Amino acid sequence: MHPALSVILFSTLSGLGFGFLAFLGWGALQPSGWAAFFLWGLGYGLAVAGLMASTFHLGNPKNALKAFTQWRTSWLSREAWTSVATLFLLAPVALSDIFSLGLSRLPGQLGGALALVTVFTTAMIYTHIKAVPRWHHWLTPVMFLTFAIAGGAMLSGRVWAPLALLAVGAVLLAVWRVGDQAFAKAGQSLGTATGLDRLGVPSVLDPAHTAGNYLKREMIFVVGRRHAAKLRKIALVLTSALPALILLLPLGGWGIALAAVLHLAGALAARWLFFAEAEHVVGLYYGARG
Repeated sequence: MHPALSVILFSTLSGLGFGFLAFLGWGALQPSGWAAFFLWGLGYGLAVAGLMASTFHLGNPKNALKAFTQWRTSWLSREAWTSVATLFLLAPVALSDIFSLGLSRLPGQLGGALALVTVFTTAMIYTHIKAVPRWHHWLTPVMFLTFAIAGGAMLSGRVWAPLALLAVGAVLLAVWRVGDQAFAKAGQSLGTATGLDRLGVPSVLDPAHTAGNYLKREMIFVVGRRHAAKLRKIALVLTSALPALILLLPLGGWGIALAAVLHLAGALAARWLFFAEAEHVVGLYYGARG
């Protein structure tokens, strides 16, 4: 599929933001004053920036409000509700830390859990799409949650953060291994896509459209194998290996900042591949797999 910048930023920034907010809500860090303002602002800033980026992928950004009405059937709507609920629940805890109010941290415990639920709903937006076999398996939500937990652990300075970052690399390898075989295992072909498989093996005589259209622009995108292989290596090194190594060095806050920048760069590369390598079955109508 065509990797739109808006959804790449949305899924990457919001995942890191909500992951960090979860740890802040659970009390992994209990800063006060300006330190609290900066840390809570970072978490909220990443989460909100990601959510705002998602609206740019809508034909009409005003339609974002309609997402809240379809919570019974839409994972996008569930994400909208859980994200707002998370930000609302964590607000009094953030204010309490900033102004040293001494309020109960119970809303933070609930908000932290709901932050990860929000990440899960984001993952399920893609997981439930049967027409994209590369996404339609249980490893997709595992990947999103692993990124969020590892990112939150890294930003909050958890001693086990290097292990969490290495887990990100392991999950990425598993996702790529399963994803590379997913389309073939789904058994989709031009025959099944057109319903003509009962008559034999069909082939494309003429393209379905003589000019560009939305489906071809958004759903069909082919990334070269060599290019993908290089990006995978870059994503592994930046998201996992290098940040984990840096966190093991006695660099303090500067080490966390450097590890976070590298991890985010790698996460953007990995998320670009997540969309670019996804093969939508609609491509079969055009004699393409991409």
